[in-house]
Amino acid sequence: MIPWLEAGDPFPPVSRALADPNGLLAAGADLSPSRLLAAYRRGIFPWFAPGEPILWWSPDPRMVLLPERLKISRSLAKTLRNADYEVKLDTAFARVIAACAATPRPGQSGTWIVPAMQAAYLRLHRMGIAHSVETWQDGKLVGGLYGIAIGRAFFGESMFSHRSDASKIALAHLCAHLARREFGIIDCQMETAHLASLGARPIPRDDFLARVAALVDIGDPPVRWPADGIDGAYRKPR
Repeated sequence: MIPWLEAGDPFPPVSRALADPNGLLAAGADLSPSRLLAAYRRGIFPWFAPGEPILWWSPDPRMVLLPERLKISRSLAKTLRNADYEVKLDTAFARVIAACAATPRPGQSGTWIVPAMQAAYLRLHRMGIAHSVETWQDGKLVGGLYGIAIGRAFFGESMFSHRSDASKIALAHLCAHLARREFGIIDCQMETAHLASLGARPIPRDDFLARVAALVDIGDPPVRWPADGIDGAYRKPR
């Protein structure tokens, strides 16, 4: 059994998370900014289907990507060099999260990015905590991703692509942006073959928690990222 959280209840230690399903820790509470920030700082994130209560997770192992370790395939490198696209930050957050919710995914029916989740992350965006990276072509939003920045840790949530490599373009620019600003980790949450192909790898949850604890209190106060805060062309971080 997992505990049911009321509004003021603290999270249980992540060591109590279930092994099956991997990482299920608690249910209930709310999606307020304070609750979400407390969760991410402890290596916990919400994930639940329509009709379910809020479910909180902390899987072990944890999939992470170091910003400077992104794997760029030859075809993606060619796309990045051609630069027939534009990448922007924080100019269309609501459209990005809505597209992430609406884009069909192989093996999935429906979405976990329910209206309550979208509203919660929009609140974090207005606070300068949640951010979007957007790929534009011919004036159209064709791909992107969103996530949470706390200190020097970035917690990726979801991405979408309506044209070939559009989400990978956004991820490449995000990695360059974060590396230049000395972010130490991108949390990818669950292990997948797709993330592994991009350079992400699983690490023990205890290692992940130690890294997050060392990073979340470093850096500037939350602020909306400037639209032109990344280079027009991707540059692999040194």
